[in-house]
Amino acid sequence: QVQVVESGGGLVQSGGSLRLACTASGFTFDDYTMSWYRQAPGKERELVAAIARPDDMTTHAASVKGRFTISKDNVKNTLYLQMNSLKPEDTAVYYCYAQHWLFTSKNYWGQGTQVTVSS
Repeated sequence: QVQVVESGGGLVQSGGSLRLACTASGFTFDDYTMSWYRQAPGKERELVAAIARPDDMTTHAASVKGRFTISKDNVKNTLYLQMNSLKPEDTAVYYCYAQHWLFTSKNYWGQGTQVTVSS
């Protein structure tokens, strides 16, 4: 049974930090490009950061570059998003997304975790 479970969200003041985690099971973690997306109220879901297989190249959206860092632990089957210097505009539900690097129809979403940044 596939599970993708986010954790680590919460309420933080502007300028603060949070670390999100996404624990995956039920599939071969190392075969998947892992990403973080977010969706703010009234807005479309957007890509925040990704670690792309097969070479583990990382990308970060321009709006978070220099503040957020994506990483993963293949032993623990866990994806992370370190978020520093948080801003109120970072407030959103953050989702973990897994997509097989070759067979792209094999993909899974987590249920999301709320991040709220107060000014």
